[in-house]
Amino acid sequence: MKKSILFLFVALISLQLSAQNLLTGKVVNVDDDSPLAGATLFIPDLNKGTVTDENGLFTLKNLPYKNLRIVVSYVGFETLLRDFNANAFEKKQLILKLKPSVIRAQEVVITGSNSAFQHESAIKIDVIKKSDLLLMGTPNLMESLSSVPGVDMISKGTGVSKPLIRGLSMNDVLVLNDGVRIENYQFSENHPLGVDDNNLSKVEVVKGPASMLYGSDAIGGVLNFIKADPAPIGKIEGEYVGGLYSNTQGITNGLNIKSAGKHLFGGAGVNQKSHADYKQGGGDFTPNSRFNEWSANANIGYSGKISSFKLDYDYFGQKLGMCVPAVQSLITERGRKNKIWYQDLDHHQLSSKNILLLGRFKWETNVAFQSAYRKLRTIAVDPTVEMRLNTLTYESKLYLPSDRNSEYIFALQGLDQTNRNQHHRVSEFLPDADVNTLGALFLAQHTFFSKLKLLGGIRYDMYHTKSKSMGDEGTSTYHAPVSRDFHTVNGSVGMTYSLTDKIFIRSNLAKAYRVPNLSELTSNGLHGNRYEYGNNNLDPENAYEADLSLHYHSTYLSVDAAGFYNYINNYIYISPTGEQNTDGIAIYQFSQTNARLYGGELAFEYCLPFLQWLLVKGSYSSVTGKENGGNYLPFIPANKVKGKFVANFKRWGVLKCPSVWLGITSASHQNHPSLYETETAGYTLFDAGVNVQIKSFYKEINLALLATNIFDHKYIDHLSTLKALGYNNPGRNICLMLTIPFGK
Repeated sequence: MKKSILFLFVALISLQLSAQNLLTGKVVNVDDDSPLAGATLFIPDLNKGTVTDENGLFTLKNLPYKNLRIVVSYVGFETLLRDFNANAFEKKQLILKLKPSVIRAQEVVITGSNSAFQHESAIKIDVIKKSDLLLMGTPNLMESLSSVPGVDMISKGTGVSKPLIRGLSMNDVLVLNDGVRIENYQFSENHPLGVDDNNLSKVEVVKGPASMLYGSDAIGGVLNFIKADPAPIGKIEGEYVGGLYSNTQGITNGLNIKSAGKHLFGGAGVNQKSHADYKQGGGDFTPNSRFNEWSANANIGYSGKISSFKLDYDYFGQKLGMCVPAVQSLITERGRKNKIWYQDLDHHQLSSKNILLLGRFKWETNVAFQSAYRKLRTIAVDPTVEMRLNTLTYESKLYLPSDRNSEYIFALQGLDQTNRNQHHRVSEFLPDADVNTLGALFLAQHTFFSKLKLLGGIRYDMYHTKSKSMGDEGTSTYHAPVSRDFHTVNGSVGMTYSLTDKIFIRSNLAKAYRVPNLSELTSNGLHGNRYEYGNNNLDPENAYEADLSLHYHSTYLSVDAAGFYNYINNYIYISPTGEQNTDGIAIYQFSQTNARLYGGELAFEYCLPFLQWLLVKGSYSSVTGKENGGNYLPFIPANKVKGKFVANFKRWGVLKCPSVWLGITSASHQNHPSLYETETAGYTLFDAGVNVQIKSFYKEINLALLATNIFDHKYIDHLSTLKALGYNNPGRNICLMLTIPFGK
């Protein structure tokens, strides 16, 4: 019997290996069937792609006889997502017709499932491309992402910022590096985002609970930083990106190169950023807001006939100045080099992604190891804090036989983590601890009558945290050992319904959870400007959210309106106890309450048919967060209105595709602070930019001149943690960005 099963398995593999084909075709403009030279075609499951020649023709070889999904993209045209079977086109061409795009077209997203269009997903996902991030004119990556309605940032200057989605932040928002959850002591507003934007294609933003897909820490939403695709077969491609920033006297340099052969592909990149203390609106500098970053990435992969494999390595090093009361009298001159009171961070990540195609089944296995090394340097020679967090994450997904109208997934996900203090430093804020998780999920989605798509899923998780005792029992710095086990069931159901070919609605009901993290359970020590005590009696947060959105998309107008209500049972927060330690520092402790958050977003893009060169964009976002007792929650952003006017032209002399834009951001008065915050005045900012392309050696060099806070307005955002120290947000900044692509 065993021999028979083995024979059948080997026969299946042999059939897949021998039954290969090539796909030929042409990419054309749907309006006049004119060929599109240089269009990009990419098959995600095989990590394989190509570009069309001068006649719009392409060829893809070594394809299996099975259904595959191909993504076709070309600048100025809507992206095309097409399912095909190479066997069906063995003796004829596949004609792919792209539609010109006047306003922003829907993007292909990969977060949570197979590649699909934004509008087809029952989960609300926003996309912002790397090219758009580069044109924001800010040295702060998180500030660039806050252009998405409903997304904001908690900032400590220009170097340290945390994402906030629909009023939730810290560990309530999950950050992924190409699908791998980032673990880098991301416990508070003092810790940075921890993502390198060098080898980046786009960022996908999930607004709302996503625990069903990712487990703990996704109550508020997800940021997934997607890496760039491999080079087309037979090509060598590269890119240099450089930037100069007047406000921080900043300079950035990034270089990436990649190539691909018949089966093997790979790439590498390096990146450097250096910024001095930023200038506030009005001209005063903010002491010790300087930061310096270094990063490197490398990848190698194999694209076979029924499988693909990719191995990625990422290094991210940061030295981030800490703007705390202790430095106000010590740093009297503006500088760039980190000397005292700074975070010294190193993060390494090694990850592998493997896809195996067997008949109508797809099996995806992803494993990643990351090591975060954290040192806090004050004025002493040796670090005050020194810790290492090692994390192993693993995921195995089995995609059952499906088609364009259906998808069924079984998955197992897990995490093994260790935190260890190093070299017995003066301050040991967190004890040595181990964390283990294991979750299983089933996800199904199906499209009915070509108009209604339903998605549902259920998930079960086990979570174990165990810490060791630390310090001398009976003293104020003693950490008692903690051992906690959590078990939880979560799920969601959502739908997308097309009322017409231009109007559709999306709705979701979801239960999500977050277990208390190591800091919330066990902390005992000085953290930033306060002394923090953990609470080992904390229970998991449980969120119950409902959201509804309406979308209208036509050739010249796009409108998206969304509303949500999120009730959180056992919401975890930190607040002052009213006491001080022996050094006169305020003592804070973690507690729990029930809370609710509600609000919505509105976004539109409009282009007049007779003025197609002029694009008008606008958005409005609002969120309210309250405890059940009526008190307002902390870190709730002010209501914000944003507008942007963009003029796109085909050519100015030798300049190709020039564009000019003017942006306006207006934040209302935040007069609903929490018990431990103060009100914050509203403000209005103006930004502008010009972007041009210059053709050189068959490649277009991109040059942009950008300005933020043009009038050097003096203001404080409600989410700035430097508000308590009396420091304003950054003033005027002039940025020059240069992008030079190269290759053959």
